[in-house]
Amino acid sequence: MPMNYAKTAALLAALTAIFVAMGAAIGGQGGMVVAFVVALGMNLFSFWNSDKMVLKMFGAQEVDERTAPEYYGLVRDLARRAELPMPRVFVMQNPQPNAFATGRSPERGAVAATTGLLDMLSREEAAGVIAHELAHIKNRDTLTMTIAATIGGAISMLAQYLQFGAMFGGHRDDRGGVGMIGAILAMLVAPFAAMLVQMAISRSREYSADRMGALICGNPHWLSSALLKIENAARRIPNEEAEEIPAAAHMFIINPLNGHGMDNLFSTHPNTANRVAALDALAQELTQAGVNLGGAPASRGGVSDASGPWSDNAPSRSGDGPSGGGSSGPWG
Repeated sequence: MPMNYAKTAALLAALTAIFVAMGAAIGGQGGMVVAFVVALGMNLFSFWNSDKMVLKMFGAQEVDERTAPEYYGLVRDLARRAELPMPRVFVMQNPQPNAFATGRSPERGAVAATTGLLDMLSREEAAGVIAHELAHIKNRDTLTMTIAATIGGAISMLAQYLQFGAMFGGHRDDRGGVGMIGAILAMLVAPFAAMLVQMAISRSREYSADRMGALICGNPHWLSSALLKIENAARRIPNEEAEEIPAAAHMFIINPLNGHGMDNLFSTHPNTANRVAALDALAQELTQAGVNLGGAPASRGGVSDASGPWSDNAPSRSGDGPSGGGSSGPWG
């Protein structure tokens, strides 16, 4: 807990400094003061509202047991296994399979999945993904993630403003600011701000969430299969919202940026092959300890209900056992 708070504070301090410097590029000393005051207010506001802001950035729509009974029930069962309060559940209308969690505390947690993920993954693979996101909530990683995305997004928008002003001669003179050269330099800060977010969100955090998520859902192979499928699809299917807000890419379970142009600078996740190897090692560890992991995900041929949120030993709803025939998604 203290480490997460310290990491968040350091991240906010660094991003605030960049934001203030960009304010100076626009309006000199006066702009710096204004940017500093705005940044302080934004930090406080984002601490309390960053979850709503990030969900809005990606057009996430809340669903419930009536509108998405299978998806909602899956989250509920996994949250119960993780001993977490029931998070709010959201869907993003996006063909790229992906997901993220947000919320400054477990009591305010939220899980969002794209329609692409709900359509493409098997029930077991989806369980692995949702369990990973719940692990982020349980570890309180989402506080750092959401604030970083909020401030990083603000810096990106300010850089776009500077680009617009430069195009139309908004910085031809130096009226207390630093002129065209300063504006150009400030525009180059936005990619580095996103890289700062990348460094702040440590790779070990993803490995930790993978491990805990695998234990929550009951089978590391479910998550590893999902990671491989999501990565392969993300290379082919663009996520337009994420491309416009690269500073928020670290929130997703797999990097949503397709790698074109400068986007490859914003790689915020460990290598997927390394994550899969770590999950395979965990599966072997559990097997040696006598844990019955059951079968592989439906997409790998065959499903067993020996473990996970649909087993006899785990909380589940009536009729929610695995279909066993390679069904796609836990929502139909």
